[in-house]
Amino acid sequence: MKSIFSSIFGFVVLAIAIILSSTCYTVNQTEQVIITQFGKPVGSPITEPGLHFKTPFIQTVNRLEKRFLEWDGAPVGIPTKDKTYIYVDAFGRWRISDPGLYFVRIRDERSAQSRLEDILGSEIRNSIAKHELIEIVRTNKDRKPQRDEIIASGQSDMGNLGNLPAISFGRQKIEAEVKEAAAGKLREFGIELLDLRLKRLNYNPEVLDRIYQRMISERQQIAQRFRSEGEGEAAKIAGKKERDLNEIQSTAYRQVQQIRGESDAKASEIYARAYTQNPQAAEFYQFLKSMETYRKILAKDSTLVLSTNSDLFGLLTKVLPKGKRD
Repeated sequence: MKSIFSSIFGFVVLAIAIILSSTCYTVNQTEQVIITQFGKPVGSPITEPGLHFKTPFIQTVNRLEKRFLEWDGAPVGIPTKDKTYIYVDAFGRWRISDPGLYFVRIRDERSAQSRLEDILGSEIRNSIAKHELIEIVRTNKDRKPQRDEIIASGQSDMGNLGNLPAISFGRQKIEAEVKEAAAGKLREFGIELLDLRLKRLNYNPEVLDRIYQRMISERQQIAQRFRSEGEGEAAKIAGKKERDLNEIQSTAYRQVQQIRGESDAKASEIYARAYTQNPQAAEFYQFLKSMETYRKILAKDSTLVLSTNSDLFGLLTKVLPKGKRD
């Protein structure tokens, strides 16, 4: 009897434990619960944490996330208004604002992510296609970029390099536009869109080569301008050097000629005083000058034909002995 009583008691305790486990359930602080009966929601969503009760066996506990959830979309190729094909990578944050509606329309987070991808992706494409690339890239219309002073002060068209075109919308307003348009549609599924951001923009690989070539071309234009200005400055410096050199040489030549002329005049004055003191000195001076002249005009193998009336002939007859005059 005791063994039978113990078995019955154990069975009763087990049954009570099973009934209690199927009747009681706990809700975590990070969860909210939808109770379904035969697959259909019953009652209001349970959002308060703690111990709760349900009808055993016929009701089921469906747990939903109460915290903020993330959506990270895949990069999508989109053409802008100015026909520039870019890849846009975006992300967002959302939460379940109406658990009952969410459970009925979507059921689980996997389906929610798919719906978010459809709605947010569509709104991003629509918004990007309505704006030019510069509007999507820039966030602040008052931004002033750092520019090279030499380029900024240029007088040619290259002086405009580095200027940012004016914008009227900007990236932040585009993100707000997408968020506002998508939030209304997601609200129908019990989802609240908390935030949306464009994480990254990039050119299509087919366009990147053209962009790089354009950047290279602009840099080459700037480099060529610097080279031209440098060559102009070099030519100016070389011209100034030649002018200064010619001026120095001409001044030095003038001073040399002036000094030489003054020296010759002074030498002539000294000679004149020396050789005009008496007739013999004057005759000797004339003789020396004649010898210098003959030394210059007569070479070693020169043949000279003289008349008897020439000064040189008369000079030779005076110098040579009588035996050698013939």
